[in-house]
Amino acid sequence: MAARMTAYCGLDCSECPAYIAHRTDDDALRSRVASEWGSEAFPVSPEDVDCEGCRTPGGKRWSWCQRCTVRECASLRGVLSCATCIDFGCEKLDAFFEMAGEEARERLATVRGAALAEP
Repeated sequence: MAARMTAYCGLDCSECPAYIAHRTDDDALRSRVASEWGSEAFPVSPEDVDCEGCRTPGGKRWSWCQRCTVRECASLRGVLSCATCIDFGCEKLDAFFEMAGEEARERLATVRGAALAEP
């Protein structure tokens, strides 16, 4: 089993079909995800479904993650995760959590708690 990959924002990349398709080189998964994620307004081809995770320097990223303001901010600040950022709980994260859901927020809160508990 591959190592877990958590995005800056708290999403679990390890559960993302674009990440899984890349890790397993699964063209059938790429095709299925392209048809599920794509629309007339946002066309997606199987070649688009390929991501190494947002924390991989210079790696392939799903198009939405490539443009993510949370990823850009965390990368520029040089933090391992938004959970370790001095401005944790910022407006960018709050807006992201409204779209992505509470699971990412809870994952970051757990990481932050563990990081603050370290001596």
